[in-house]
Amino acid sequence: MSAMVNNVYCVGRNYKLHAEELGNQVPAEPLIFLKPSHAAVALDKAIIHLPKDAGLIHYEGELVLRIARDYVPGMSVEELVDVMALGLDFTLRDVHNDLQKKGLPWTPAKGFKNAAPLTPYIAFPEQEELEATDFTVRKNGIEVQRGNVQNMIFSLQKIIEFIASRYGLGKDDIIFTGTPAGVGPVVSGDSFELFWGDTLMGTCLIG
Repeated sequence: MSAMVNNVYCVGRNYKLHAEELGNQVPAEPLIFLKPSHAAVALDKAIIHLPKDAGLIHYEGELVLRIARDYVPGMSVEELVDVMALGLDFTLRDVHNDLQKKGLPWTPAKGFKNAAPLTPYIAFPEQEELEATDFTVRKNGIEVQRGNVQNMIFSLQKIIEFIASRYGLGKDDIIFTGTPAGVGPVVSGDSFELFWGDTLMGTCLIG
């Protein structure tokens, strides 16, 4: 990534249909996990190399916020976020399922190198545009995911306040805000296109 990335916060199960498709309970408060900053790589005509012989790997398309300044209590999303991107939260699904059964941290399943590729940033839109625009993921030319902030269980404002109050939130942190339904397997040779509305934000090929 050309831009500095500090902490990489991720919100799990922030779309009801996604939680249900994996047989998980809908959380009562934001479910936050972290990825190492080394997981964040450029998703812009890139070849993304994922772990081999680690079992099933899933893609999860997400809206990603970049924090422009250190959080001060009472700040709004609009005051805190300057730009946004789209990203893929790659997950070692077999590993993840095993870790969940054992009650262990998710890092081995979520935090490997290249697990958080990001498109180039665009200016963070006004709320009206955010709600009027879907983001989509196309795999091998076929739409597989469609998300909108209106369908999130926890709003962007709730997410930033929750993270800031418990873990801290500062300049150059990024937040993966959760994935809609439609996650699925990834294999070598798959291509992905991420769209904000009708605008192509980035493409990648799985090596």
